[in-house]
Amino acid sequence: MSFNISLSGLNAASSDLDVTSNNVANVSTTGFKGSRAEFSDIFAASPLGTTSNAIGAGVQLASVSQQFGQGNLEFTENTLDMAVSGEGFFVMRNNQTSADLSYTRAGAFQVDENGLVANSAGQILQVFPVDPITGVVGTTSLTGTIPLQVPNTVGSPQATTGVDINLNLPAAISPAIDPAAVGGIDDEFNAAILAGTTVAPNTSNFHNSTSATVFDSQGNSHILTMYYVMSDDLNNTWDVRSTLDGFPMTTGGALSPAVLDFDSAGALDLTNSTTAGALNFDAFTLTNGAAPIDITIDFASQGNTVTQEAQGGFSVQSLSQDGFSTGRLAGLEVDDSGLVRASFTNGQTTALGKVALARFDNPQGLRQTGNTSWVETVDSGPVIGGEAGTGNLGLIQTGALETSNVDLTAELVNLITAQRNFQANSKAIETANTITQTIINIT
Repeated sequence: MSFNISLSGLNAASSDLDVTSNNVANVSTTGFKGSRAEFSDIFAASPLGTTSNAIGAGVQLASVSQQFGQGNLEFTENTLDMAVSGEGFFVMRNNQTSADLSYTRAGAFQVDENGLVANSAGQILQVFPVDPITGVVGTTSLTGTIPLQVPNTVGSPQATTGVDINLNLPAAISPAIDPAAVGGIDDEFNAAILAGTTVAPNTSNFHNSTSATVFDSQGNSHILTMYYVMSDDLNNTWDVRSTLDGFPMTTGGALSPAVLDFDSAGALDLTNSTTAGALNFDAFTLTNGAAPIDITIDFASQGNTVTQEAQGGFSVQSLSQDGFSTGRLAGLEVDDSGLVRASFTNGQTTALGKVALARFDNPQGLRQTGNTSWVETVDSGPVIGGEAGTGNLGLIQTGALETSNVDLTAELVNLITAQRNFQANSKAIETANTITQTIINIT
């Protein structure tokens, strides 16, 4: 009997050594969760026997329990390195078509050959789909997650449709210029419209000018120039004429300047100004194959109106337009809520998705599958998905990795303890053998 008891002790000590050795071996494994060997005694007695003098039958390995304590964060310079500070797991799929989900705490991700964000084992990171502009999540169901796809080339261009300008025009300019005078700016523009050529007005025919870069449907840039003429200094009236790449812009096929009328305090009078301070030009036909540019210039957008004040002279406070050129991917950004945005060289950004997180009521019930991954089991309870920052899921730290939660010092002490246990059980077998041999010699 004592041989079997000691043998069970040897097996238990060996299992303890195995578990501890595995912890030590993975002390540098990102996202690894250490385990501990849990033992229970073996008690054997007949149904009619008494327990007052019964002797135990040894020990057995009851469980190898995983410890899901938080590991330390190690900061890196890689945007796609992510760590969860909380109870959440990253959600992964083995491939794009797989319906099976796995879960991991190891956030060392990179972009694969297909532009998908994956780990070193080829498992693909899952995200919740979002609105590309606002980043608002449509659904937090894990069945609705999608692979995180990184655009590998360019962002689509957008043609300019509106130009918003906020500026100050100088007051008390003298003398005013009559745009309709012989040889004036109107003659120059009308001659160019008739001939279909560019125009470069004589500087004596206008007071100020400013330019903006606008874009066509193919992302090609064009220069929009606005010429400002004080046409009536007594009534504070300015005329504005525009060209695109030097060609006059028209309304209804004819020259149609924007009229800016100011009150005595220098504020824009929207009642007397052209279409409340905005001018919609005819679609401008291009020769490069792009769609015609249809532009509206707004001098009173979002409450930012043009002024006419003596102080400061001619000055542009803001000048913006809603078009942009083709842009190549410049980088990725991930915030602590897991929202992933791609930024392009044309200054545009787009939301690609929000990193999906999952948690379990009993994470110790998860089944390990290797590559620092786990899958759901009956013991773990059903998976609960959600966004970072909600419930107990925790926040996502980008540019960081969660290290193993193994305490190396404690494991080394446990190695010594397991070794001593093994030696003690070996000594018990040796002692039992000596006693048995003595009995045999007596007989």
